[in-house]
Amino acid sequence: MEIEISGQSARVAGAENAILAAVVAALKANGATVSRSPGEGTPDILVLSHPLSPEAAYRPEALALEAETVARAMAAQGGGRIVHLVSAAGLVPMRRHPAWSAAMASAIASVRALAMVCGPAVRVNAVAVGRVGEAGDEAMLSHVPLGQAGKPEDVANAVLFLVDPLNSYTTGQTLAVDGGWTTGYGRNF
Repeated sequence: MEIEISGQSARVAGAENAILAAVVAALKANGATVSRSPGEGTPDILVLSHPLSPEAAYRPEALALEAETVARAMAAQGGGRIVHLVSAAGLVPMRRHPAWSAAMASAIASVRALAMVCGPAVRVNAVAVGRVGEAGDEAMLSHVPLGQAGKPEDVANAVLFLVDPLNSYTTGQTLAVDGGWTTGYGRNF
């Protein structure tokens, strides 16, 4: 997917994984400079990567606080885009992973709240990742209408859609990239 973000700066933070690596590659391929260092000024784009595989002890507060801090700075400079990478278990809780599901739901709630606070200058959204590559619980795959795991590039394309300057009217949303897992197809858990 191609978008026009040449000359924009992007910062990534949070969990390292193949999906975040694909997002970084896509941002760079579209002309953005990408860093992990918070000390390099206010970015135009911030991507926050929450753990995308079950992790019961995870708490999203640190990334939510980083999003709030950067959003204030983005608003002061006239705008920006923030995208959280979360698990689809935050949209449809998994009985086998209640604490992780609750943490992801909390991250999604923080996206919606921050979108209300920072509008209209800053767009804040999330991509809810299902069984993509090694992300998610393997059991999710048996309930995916598309019948296969996604690729990290599928998530990267969703992120590009959300940070595209032509996408000027989307904020506070969670875009599920899960092969239809959150639709409830054949759910038995």
